[in-house]
Amino acid sequence: MKWLWLILLILVILWVIYRIKPRQHETDLNRIQPLKGQKPIIWLMTDSIMTHSINKGIDSKTLPALSFLIQHGQFHRELVSSYPTMSVTIDSTLITGTYPDQHHVPGLIWYDSREKRIVNYGTAFEEAVRNGPNQALEDAVIHLNKDHLNPHLETLFDTIHQRGFEAGAVNAMIYRGPFSHTLTFPPLLSGPTSLPERLNVKGPDFFTFGTFSNPLQDKVELPEGITDDFGFSDAYPVAVIRWLIQNNRLPHLTLAYLSDIDSSLHKKGPSDMKGLEQFDKELGEMMDAFGSWKNAITNAVWVICGDSGHTGIHPAENNPIIPLDQLLVNYQMLSPGSTATPDTEIVLCVNERSAFVYVLQEDIHMEEIANLLRQDTRIDLITWLQEDDWIHVLHTGRKTECWFRPAKEWTDSYDQKWEFKGDFAALDITADTEAKTLQFGAYPDALARLQASLHSHPARFMIVEAKTGYELSGEHSPHHKGGGAHGSLHHIDSHFPLIVTGTEISPKRLRMVDLKEFIIDMMEHERSQKAHPHH
Repeated sequence: MKWLWLILLILVILWVIYRIKPRQHETDLNRIQPLKGQKPIIWLMTDSIMTHSINKGIDSKTLPALSFLIQHGQFHRELVSSYPTMSVTIDSTLITGTYPDQHHVPGLIWYDSREKRIVNYGTAFEEAVRNGPNQALEDAVIHLNKDHLNPHLETLFDTIHQRGFEAGAVNAMIYRGPFSHTLTFPPLLSGPTSLPERLNVKGPDFFTFGTFSNPLQDKVELPEGITDDFGFSDAYPVAVIRWLIQNNRLPHLTLAYLSDIDSSLHKKGPSDMKGLEQFDKELGEMMDAFGSWKNAITNAVWVICGDSGHTGIHPAENNPIIPLDQLLVNYQMLSPGSTATPDTEIVLCVNERSAFVYVLQEDIHMEEIANLLRQDTRIDLITWLQEDDWIHVLHTGRKTECWFRPAKEWTDSYDQKWEFKGDFAALDITADTEAKTLQFGAYPDALARLQASLHSHPARFMIVEAKTGYELSGEHSPHHKGGGAHGSLHHIDSHFPLIVTGTEISPKRLRMVDLKEFIIDMMEHERSQKAHPHH
């Protein structure tokens, strides 16, 4: 019984510490003027929402809000994500309109060859702690938007501001924009960690980041306590958007990030529907704020956007975890939280179903590592950069290989041009030898996505992928046995849905990398509709 009282005492102390947080003085609402005659765009970035689940819910009539939007709008079922299919990289692609060779955020975890250390934005609690909890917090909260996201790139929020629009980011991971904001951390965080009490960041006109930046603090009580994940559960952005709608303070674009579906799928696997059904309920509540769902789509553009799929991971008895650290046990490996030395040979950075394997010693040939890894039949693809910009791909299951690089010999389905050697089957590509065109199969937009990933940061590394049903692992990587995971190039991980209702504008190309242009096109269209309503 004394343990129960001890736990209650700790919870009370935590609650008291949390309540004693510095006052926030955000003035975002001063920049947001009520829109007159122009439809606002509400873009819900919904982590891991998947087409097959939406179809299943529509058939069983358990998703009334999504069904309503699809019935009155567009439903694009197979957009192609960025790569690796991890949210932080994908969101960087959305916000910059570029792949990681330009935006420079390689994955959720990667090796910084300049600082000779692993960068981890938060793969899992144990791995982040072993990497150094202060370092993980600094990378995710300070460096990601300020330094790691290419400072020379114009973000979506920069472009929107230059064109005379107002924008909001609600709990977005990637949010850099033209306006100054302050993240305010309670003593619970700023005391025992290296985070300051206040941190200046740059974002769009209106910016929330859970409890740490809440411009509605004096307006409405938001779910932002310890039990609400400090405002990072979906209830927080839902409440923010409802308030903005009800008080006529929506900016031209509101980009909100909702992640609860992803958490549910990781635990229960891609067949789980509870997370999606809860999201549908919350979507309905947001549309209700307009008075009716008909008013919601008459007075706003609604976009429901996924970011990646989820592959079901086999249960434990099927041995689904591929231990890269054990396969490479004879090499000197960098431990999380350590700095590489002249003796370090291998660094592992596992992004669930794909991994960066860094080979730091020039006298260790990439083929040597590839030949060791390919002996595990659960590995699918092994890819690395060779001389003269050739990219070498091994398909372990098909025992085939190919090489490619940017050139003008072949044109793919996105008008990107390539030179190609070897077996097209290595990447499941169909080639028309007369027309010199390439069509992608199991690995959508494979050439551009691999090319971009292998040029995303300066280092000597290969990319390793697990077969469907399997997941890669380092010494302390999170596992999802019997659940779901993503990260790979495979179409199951790479395809995501896009629902657009309230506008006649459609995306020109169905890829994440093209959606920044689509957002701007929609905003310009809505402005022209306001200027010429009879059109």
